[in-house]
Amino acid sequence: MKKLFVNRALLIFLFLVSMVLIAGCAKKEEEGKILVTTASEEAKQHFIEGRNLFEKLRAQNSLQHFENAIAKDNNFALAYYYHALANPTTKGFFEDLEKATALADKVSDGEKLMIQAFKAGADGDQKKQEEYLLKLIQLYPTDERAHNLLGQFYFGQQDFNKAVEHLSKAAEIAPTFSLSYNMLGYSNRNLEKFDEAEKAFKKYIELIPDDPNPYDSYAELLMKMGKYEQSIEQYRKALAVDPNFVASFIGIADNYNFLGKYEYGRKELQALYDKARNDGEKRAALFAMTVSYTDEGNFDKALEEMQKQYDLGAAINDAGAMAGDLNTMGNILFEAGKYDEAMKKYSESLEVTLASNLSNEVKENTKRFNLYNEGRVLLMKNDLKAAKAKASEFSEKAKASNNTFQIWLSHELNGCIALKEKDFTKAESELKMANQQNPYTYYRLGLVYQGMNDKVKADEHFKKAANFNALTNMNQSFVRVKTRNMMTSSM
Repeated sequence: MKKLFVNRALLIFLFLVSMVLIAGCAKKEEEGKILVTTASEEAKQHFIEGRNLFEKLRAQNSLQHFENAIAKDNNFALAYYYHALANPTTKGFFEDLEKATALADKVSDGEKLMIQAFKAGADGDQKKQEEYLLKLIQLYPTDERAHNLLGQFYFGQQDFNKAVEHLSKAAEIAPTFSLSYNMLGYSNRNLEKFDEAEKAFKKYIELIPDDPNPYDSYAELLMKMGKYEQSIEQYRKALAVDPNFVASFIGIADNYNFLGKYEYGRKELQALYDKARNDGEKRAALFAMTVSYTDEGNFDKALEEMQKQYDLGAAINDAGAMAGDLNTMGNILFEAGKYDEAMKKYSESLEVTLASNLSNEVKENTKRFNLYNEGRVLLMKNDLKAAKAKASEFSEKAKASNNTFQIWLSHELNGCIALKEKDFTKAESELKMANQQNPYTYYRLGLVYQGMNDKVKADEHFKKAANFNALTNMNQSFVRVKTRNMMTSSM
């Protein structure tokens, strides 16, 4: 299981007395490392225990330690930062982010940059996020966590070579810092350097053999390579170490999806749901169940599972989760060809966000994203003029916001419009600038090459889309249905 950090931070005290306490704690920090600022040594020890668990991808286990740290020092910004990352609810995530951000001016420069980068990432401003992380590296060139954060940022931006550069530097600085090897494995996997990925994951296992995530991550590599039964074996090893390790239940279910054994997978997910320790784990099980049904082509059952997720969010008024669930429902309806119903869900998603206490940045992000949804619905309803107008507005605003993910979506929408107009050259160019870790991109490129009468390239891209083997990826389930239907119709 990979974890992409966004970032969160630290502290505030009682004036002169607290300054003495800070100085006392800071002296104990390793030279050249980012400080952990707190007025309480006991809070710091709880924090370190929590961070150790979190860096082993045991987020649920880490929560209590961060809460203990905050109880001892309620101005402990870095504890809020990590608690946000581990928080099982979207609502809790934003509440923790707000607390960490409020404390950012009262901590060290390193901690402040971590929090600022985290906030920029949450706001969708990846350019600013990168700037903060680069400054962090300049200040702390020998801090493995700083390099790891930047490496994970580049991983999220799909600049996997830069990710490898900084993750390798983190491993060089601290050869026993296990988290670096995890993300090195994923970065090399996405570069299709499977031998290097396997080497990194095996080193990860060697460093912490009594933890579940190294086996889980190696299992994901095997799944990517199409070695489904071997992958399941590694996931079972992870669960033997920690019977509550959520990602491994989901990974097993995904393998069963790829094997066409949907009932086996859903049995695993029901077991996860039944033993869930919080709403976050319940939602994880329900979403994986949704993907299982969409992969099978049963969109009605998929919508039922999404409604259960929505109900969990509504019970605690978790606006972020509710909005996301409504958008996913819209996507399922979109794939079912029910475009008016899909647009209704997209609109409801926007309304929930705008009526919430979420930040203005999040609201603006959602308003931009709704332009994308409006554009693709208009396209499918053959209103090309209106679709182009929405696409143009969306592209302009996405670029101005420095939001990498929305820029990718703008190229996707432009590519779909060009595909509809049979401008295959433009469609190819646009789609090659879209999200390259989205299986749907390869499916659409397959349609482009089909339109160009290049059967070899078309088949190659359809096959890549169908066998992308991503973990719990709804877009892949959509294209797997389409490619199965395509193969059936050609027989």
